[in-house]
Amino acid sequence: MGDSRHPRVILKNFVSVEECKELEFIHKSCCTVGYRPNVFSTTLSHLIATRSPHLILPFVPIRERLKEKLEECFGCEYELFIEFTGLISWTRGASIGWHSDDNRPYLKQRDFAAVCYLNSYGNDFKGGLFHFQDGDPTTIEPLAGDVVMYTADCRNIHSVDEITDGERLTLTLWFSRDCSHDEDAKLVCLLSQSQLHSSNNEPDPYLPLPASSSMYWFSPDHISQHQSGFDICWARMHILGYDLFSPQDKSCFSALDSSCDFSERLMEQLQLARGDELFDLEFVNILHVLQVVQFYSWKASKLQTSKVERETENLVVKLSESQREKINNLRTTFLNDQQLAETVLGTSCGESRQHSFQWVSFSAAVGAWEDYTRELRKELVLSLPYWRTHQAIFSVPFDGS
Repeated sequence: MGDSRHPRVILKNFVSVEECKELEFIHKSCCTVGYRPNVFSTTLSHLIATRSPHLILPFVPIRERLKEKLEECFGCEYELFIEFTGLISWTRGASIGWHSDDNRPYLKQRDFAAVCYLNSYGNDFKGGLFHFQDGDPTTIEPLAGDVVMYTADCRNIHSVDEITDGERLTLTLWFSRDCSHDEDAKLVCLLSQSQLHSSNNEPDPYLPLPASSSMYWFSPDHISQHQSGFDICWARMHILGYDLFSPQDKSCFSALDSSCDFSERLMEQLQLARGDELFDLEFVNILHVLQVVQFYSWKASKLQTSKVERETENLVVKLSESQREKINNLRTTFLNDQQLAETVLGTSCGESRQHSFQWVSFSAAVGAWEDYTRELRKELVLSLPYWRTHQAIFSVPFDGS
């Protein structure tokens, strides 16, 4: 632990590799444009708002461990409330100068911070070193699974170097002694409201629902939407080698058609293409296909393909010229600046570790994603009554004891 003048703690391998990978999946399939240039974020309230509240569950045991360890290290057991939980990624060009985490009047409630690194300097990104202005250690090299905890005040002024390649991903929590800033109570309220609006007769309630298109639109220097830039959901799939096709005959997807709102376009059914092949399965919207794509990136090496081999043969078809033209129109619309998308979200780090693509594995991922999502949603439904009772979010054991 740092000296009394600069209270801080570094914990090695505090978060497991699998936990890091799961949170990376959540972030890359759900994030929005962030609060600073070239930064993207995923908040727990946003997961609820986009009909993915079940994705809060993987955060729960990590939040509990972090809070318990921080209170132990800083001698403030049972005094703290989690004020904010979020996944934050920094891409090429992002940086921040010297600051403390309570350096605005509206941030004075923050007493402590915990930053969990979910990927590694050198392997996954370049740049992005964390520096403390005073005390030891001075510089932290982010490594997946490590955590840095520190007081949020001027005793721990810090900065982050500019990212020069790749995407630097963290799970960041702030803690407060002020119960009026308790994140749990606010989340339980939002979860209760979301449950009230869902119907037992609703088909596939586990399917995500996109937010406003402006939350996904990245533009340089905050130029107005659709003038220049790209949709980050579209861009993340493009970076992985995918294209998107709209199967609807009367779709308003067109680079020249401005009569249809972008948010409506993100709600339309889509199909996935790769190279000269089309996967003949319709996804309900952009977030649905993105979650499956990112789930496949996470789980590709562990998927069982034997059950889907025969049916996959019938799902993969050659693209026609008219379909290619429609794909190009879509790409022009949503990747208005394709080079910018590749600069911001592309990377030369870890390229050799990318898995080889197979449609049969991807087909298995579609079913595996549905199973994963249903199981989490079932756990959420069982946990919510306990969370309501205690006005807190915690791991609820369901072992029959």
